[in-house]
Amino acid sequence: MYFVTGGAGYIGSHCALELLKQGYEVTVFDNLSTGHTETCNILKSFGGSRFNFIKGDLLKPDDINNALKAKPEAIIHFAAFSQVGESVKEPAKYYENNVIGSLNLLNAMKKNEVRKIVFSSTAAIYGEPIEVPISETHPKNPINTYGKTKLMIENIMDDFDLAYGIKSVRLRYFNVAGADSNSLIGEWHNPETHLIPNILKSTFGKDFQLKIFGTDYNTKDGTCVRDYINIEDLVSAHILALNYLENGGETNFFNLGTKEGSSVTEVLNTCREVTEKNIEAEYTERRAGDPACLIADNSKAKKILNWTPKKTLKDSIKTAYNWEKKLQTII
Repeated sequence: MYFVTGGAGYIGSHCALELLKQGYEVTVFDNLSTGHTETCNILKSFGGSRFNFIKGDLLKPDDINNALKAKPEAIIHFAAFSQVGESVKEPAKYYENNVIGSLNLLNAMKKNEVRKIVFSSTAAIYGEPIEVPISETHPKNPINTYGKTKLMIENIMDDFDLAYGIKSVRLRYFNVAGADSNSLIGEWHNPETHLIPNILKSTFGKDFQLKIFGTDYNTKDGTCVRDYINIEDLVSAHILALNYLENGGETNFFNLGTKEGSSVTEVLNTCREVTEKNIEAEYTERRAGDPACLIADNSKAKKILNWTPKKTLKDSIKTAYNWEKKLQTII
């Protein structure tokens, strides 16, 4: 049985779904502060008796201690607050939830002799890029509280490996996009802060003004360039990371991206192509702290995990659009 914290959220739910598709038993542990009961119901409908949901909070040690008495084979840890802007405005909230919650989880693992964990980390731990594409050896100098919390957790995991033998794989995501290919689940944030779903939401005519921040970056068309990794490709890396640990792999860390960059304007134009709509956008000033270009060097994950992303930006936008159409009937 695999134990997924934050499994009612965007990435966690897709990982839980893929594990169920592969025949595994899955327990989702989530406090539903940002995740959705509806998502868990869909997972339950798909997985039947192989799916179990526990409503619990990592800030309550008894919750996670009791949950781990079942001694799962491994944990995949997604539970975290993840809005960069909010993290700067409310750092206490992020240090408490992300860092203390993760420490409680690791302590519960130690107590219950669970020795393997795959951790949802982020490219935000690198900060402003010195070189592009960004490799795992790039200096780690996060410029926002969200990135700082993830780096702290990675450092704690190193110490727990050294002292207690808890092995971890930290997966450092770039920009995640797309939805389940069959539209069972998808991206569902409130508020939504990510570019692609916001572009797509603007097509449904609900007084939503799409804004693009900055047109004077030193990039191919003046707008920011990001590395968009498809959600299903991302999830496949988590399964490979589990296999890596089960086969005796040591604590490690990997960038997850495509090694290709797409500008905001290119993303907008691809959304126009997929939706066949003339999507309007307001171009405005830069946001503070937005680097011009973030692209992953994914060669380490390819070599050690044998992972290769397969889906294109257009693939991700197609599934995201199908999901957004379905979501309009849910919300």
